[in-house]
Amino acid sequence: MEVLRTIAELRQHTSRWHVEGQTIGLVPTMGALHDGHLSLIKIAQQKCNRVIATIFVNPRQFLPDEDFEEYPRDEDRDIKKLVEMGVDLLFAPNASEMYQPDASTTVVISKLTDCLCATSRPGFFDGVGTVVTKLLIQALPDIAIFGEKDYQQLLIIKRLARDLDIPAQIIGAPTIREADGLAVSSRNVYLSQNNRETASNVFKILKKTATTIALGNDILVACEEARSELIFAGFSGIDYFEARHSKTLELIEKFETSGRLFAAVWLGSTRLIDNLEIKDYTD
Repeated sequence: MEVLRTIAELRQHTSRWHVEGQTIGLVPTMGALHDGHLSLIKIAQQKCNRVIATIFVNPRQFLPDEDFEEYPRDEDRDIKKLVEMGVDLLFAPNASEMYQPDASTTVVISKLTDCLCATSRPGFFDGVGTVVTKLLIQALPDIAIFGEKDYQQLLIIKRLARDLDIPAQIIGAPTIREADGLAVSSRNVYLSQNNRETASNVFKILKKTATTIALGNDILVACEEARSELIFAGFSGIDYFEARHSKTLELIEKFETSGRLFAAVWLGSTRLIDNLEIKDYTD
């Protein structure tokens, strides 16, 4: 596996692969690779001849009081995992390669960014939209894979690719979970042992609430009960626990055919997000 640091080197490789008629799959990450990332790579390998992984901790998607400096980084460990997976190329630029000192362009996506994480993390999706647009233009992949754990982000990336005529198919991949249901995340390493045990309640409460709603119960009441259960379980704060349309992210008050529950909660200083399709999960 080659490790590239510059856009020029990346384009040399992708141009050659395109001339050779090979298809390219892109898996953008911020490193600290886990089973969720590796599942995306497997999908890309099944669909394409060549797979590019990227590692870039994007400073533009961190707010001033967030964990940019502390965000987990271990490139040597990540490279070892990518080599074991058989990835063809790693693109791991630094910030000065990705952003010119006087860069003044930002990709702003409207409508899908007026709720959920966009409300509690203002400007976050501008940073995501900008860096993903750049990566798609730099690599020009045939497909790019993103996890459904960040479901709002997935919809936003699909929209920007469509609106900007970027010739890449954006594919969503199922959330990978621990045995107790906790969604795999790089930030899970921040959790203490006690908080790690508490964290599994997010999925349990999502699943219970989704079933309750699917069986015809009132959505607002079910979500309010879920928020109370989360606080009782030991979560220190809730940014949101809401039912929204799976494509538009509009709030839904009555479940019909397409709905999803979204949650963002706090355990101490660690913020966890998760989401789940609304359906009957009764065994």
